[in-house]
Order: sequence, then C-alpha cells, then structure tokens
Amino acid sequence: MKINVKFNKEADPKEKALHDKLKKLSKGPGTKKIELKARKTLDGNVMIMDHEDIDIVIMPTQSKIIAFPKDNFEGYVYDAQEKLFKFLSRKGIIDPSSIQGGNVFMSMEAKMVQTEDYNVVQASLLNISKFLDEERPSYLIRKAYEEEEERRLTEPDPEESTEFDANRHSTQKGSMRPNIRPYGISSIYRV
Repeated sequence: MKINVKFNKEADPKEKALHDKLKKLSKGPGTKKIELKARKTLDGNVMIMDHEDIDIVIMPTQSKIIAFPKDNFEGYVYDAQEKLFKFLSRKGIIDPSSIQGGNVFMSMEAKMVQTEDYNVVQASLLNISKFLDEERPSYLIRKAYEEEEERRLTEPDPEESTEFDANRHSTQKGSMRPNIRPYGISSIYRV
C-alpha cells in the first residue's frame, strides 16, 4: 500500500501570513520593539529578569534557554517554568523533547531549534516577551491576594475579631502545673 502526502504551504493563508511576518521580524531591521529587564553577560548570554518567580537566560553559543528560580523555592516556580517551556515549544522556539532539569537546583532548560531562515535569539526574545505579557496578570493577582491576606490577618474586620474578655483568661493555664511533679509520685523515688 502506497500513501502519497503533499505539503502545500499556500493552502492556509494564516500560516503564510505568520511565516512572512516571522521572516520579516527576524531579518528586517528593528521592525518590532520590546522592553525587557535584560542584561547581556560577557560571554554573550542574555539574562531576562522580568518574571516574578524565575530568571530566564538565553545562551546562544550552547543553543539553550534556561529558567532559574529567583530567591524563593515555592511550588509555583516549577509551574512558571513549565508554562514558559510549553509556550516556547508551541511557538516552535525550542525542541519539546529536550526539556529537562538543569544542573542548578530547581532550574529547567531546553535546546533551541536551529534554523538558517530566522535569527533564533531575536525570535526567542520576542516570544519570551509575549509570554511575560501573558503571565503578568496572574502574578499581579497572586501578589494582590497575598497583600490582602496579610492585611486581613494583621488588621481584621470587626466581624472577624472579638474583644478582650478578662473573665475568659486566667493566670494559670493548662493541666501541667510547673511546681507539681506529674502523676503524683514525687515522694516514692528517693536517691
């Protein structure tokens, strides 16, 4: 049994428009401007520190993207890393089979796809910027929730608090009294 498969690039106009747009962005001079909190290291790596939970490093010489946790090692750091690499794999920036844990504690890394048609670093920066724009509302909501929870615990509303009642509080608390030995056997054993 023989199966013939034909790939027609002209079939879907959306695909062609996206392909043309990516080609223009990767080869055209300054067609899209993005703003990121980023630094370039001495060896040419680009460090992006816009995300609340992770720092993202693009390593063009090793064709890698690495996500490092910031100071906190909470459970949502892994979720942010997983979302980043799923987003980048859906956009075709990284190879999904190369996603793995890094050699630094709680880091995650993936290999960038190599191509001659596009500038992979610029495409990565553009897509990471889009990811950060998508992710920003979720960590702003989380930050607002944490601030409200702290405010609620430190300055409770009148319906969530009670007044001090001196009749309910006594100087002696609990069943273990400090001057009396437990079980009443203090006089049985002598040394």
